[in-house]
Amino acid sequence: MSAFTAVLKAEFRLFLREPFSLFWIAVFPTVLLTILGLIPSFREPDPGLGGLRVIDLYVPVNVLVALIMAGIQVLPPVLSGYRERGILRRMSSTPVRPSSLLAAQIVLHFAAALVSALLVIAVGRAVFDVALPGHLPGYLLALLLGALSALALGAAVSAVTPTVKATTVVGMVVFFPMMFFAGVWIPVRSMPDLMRSIVEYSPFGAASQALGQAAEGGWPDLAHLGVVTAWAAVLIAAAVRWFRWE
Repeated sequence: MSAFTAVLKAEFRLFLREPFSLFWIAVFPTVLLTILGLIPSFREPDPGLGGLRVIDLYVPVNVLVALIMAGIQVLPPVLSGYRERGILRRMSSTPVRPSSLLAAQIVLHFAAALVSALLVIAVGRAVFDVALPGHLPGYLLALLLGALSALALGAAVSAVTPTVKATTVVGMVVFFPMMFFAGVWIPVRSMPDLMRSIVEYSPFGAASQALGQAAEGGWPDLAHLGVVTAWAAVLIAAAVRWFRWE
């Protein structure tokens, strides 16, 4: 535990020296929410959404954006970079195991994503009068499972790509479909029935629906939570199976 704490402190200092990574995780989701909230029609109640406003739907979506940015865009190049530069191999000959470094990175990116999520919720409430999550335990559970899926997907991407360049390319290929599934371009609830039925079987489509249900005060649908949990388990197993230290 003392070795892990030392690694975590060192990685935290390095993490703070990466302003672009911090921007994409902590700031970009809130900026995106603000831009969407400035669209007048998004602030008007929509009868087709049960009286909700579009901006109400976009708060959970932008919470997911924070998780996706941390898990898919920022974490994989870091892991691949450590492996490509031989850092993990050299650490294997010291008392500090490479797994401590990986765990520290996952903890840091998870914490940054949670801070970003809180910022999105706070700005949504203060600026656009979006109600706070009505079912906090359900919201936190959906958030935790969504974060686990995002980080596991990022670890799986870094596991199957040999270099930082390859990781970046594959990460971009994965990133845009995941943003669509999360409802960035079209909120999942506003999608046509067939498309929504398909998207809800993706990890972030299901997480988006679960967060939205908890935000409105209900317990997330067990089917949505089950989909996110299943994806997280599969992705973790894939990352563990294929990840190489060198």
